[in-house]
Amino acid sequence: MRRKAGLVLLAFAVFFTALSPLMRFYAFPRLAKIPPSQYQEMVLEVKPATLIDYGTMQPKKVDKLTIVQTLKGNVEESEKIEKRVGKDVVVWDALVHVVGPDGKMVSQIPERYIFDAHSQEPVHAKGEMVDGRPVKRKGIEFKWPFLTEKRDYEYYDARSDTTAPIHYKGTRDFRGVEVYYFEQTVPWTEVEVPNTLPVKGITPDSVRKTGTKFWYTTVRKFWVEPTTGAPVYGEEIHKEEMRGGTLLEGSGRDKVTAFAGHAKIREDYIDYTVDLVKSQRTLVLLLTSYLPWGFLGLGAALLNLALVLEARSRRPGEPEPESAPEPEPVNA
Repeated sequence: MRRKAGLVLLAFAVFFTALSPLMRFYAFPRLAKIPPSQYQEMVLEVKPATLIDYGTMQPKKVDKLTIVQTLKGNVEESEKIEKRVGKDVVVWDALVHVVGPDGKMVSQIPERYIFDAHSQEPVHAKGEMVDGRPVKRKGIEFKWPFLTEKRDYEYYDARSDTTAPIHYKGTRDFRGVEVYYFEQTVPWTEVEVPNTLPVKGITPDSVRKTGTKFWYTTVRKFWVEPTTGAPVYGEEIHKEEMRGGTLLEGSGRDKVTAFAGHAKIREDYIDYTVDLVKSQRTLVLLLTSYLPWGFLGLGAALLNLALVLEARSRRPGEPEPESAPEPEPVNA
């Protein structure tokens, strides 16, 4: 019985030991993915900010701007694309909506971002766009890959439709969470006129006809939790200018600030994001650390127990007691 039990334990030891690397290197890359139906909302504030007054074509100071960023998973579109490309795909319909202190819209830019659910690499498919214009992204956007590394990444800038490195600047502690800090500077670049402008009668076409150009620069900062690849906090020092053309003739300037300010995530959304990322981190660690190491330890324990039982089954048996000699027959 000991030998049979030992063989059973040995089989389980081999099973759990083999399961350990399979969980980490086979199951994790397939199971860890962004759900296609994910919905996320983020609110940032700019205090103070500079905006252009389209009536006078002069910049003006305002106390606060509110930026609402939404990411909504489009399940129907992701399923269509998955059938064509043969892998898990996420489609995010994003919208950046900027509201002034009076509650009126300042600008809004819609975006469709299509990417691999596991690696976060962009997937090029029909419908990929920024502000209604087809684009072909290169590099990550919004989220880093699972198990983010301490290195630079290629990051896509939607406003300028360019890709540039976002640099790893070190490891920091953010409200009890170890994060990697990344920073990217987009130099002054000519960009498209936004399709949605806040003043009636002024359209993108009418602005283009005046010869006035939009230019843009930004410094982008992210604090990223490396296990999940999710940013727990972000800031952006953003500036746009209108340059040249007949639209600025009455302003007495050859360029004017259209928007400038330092955007930061609102405090209540920081707490929500940190709590959400902590819970997601536990799930990722379950596949990358807790279960693989747990299975390996269990396999080693079962192997040790199997060897103990095998050793006991091979011990020599106890000597049998000598039987009493049979009585000899008595001769008559």
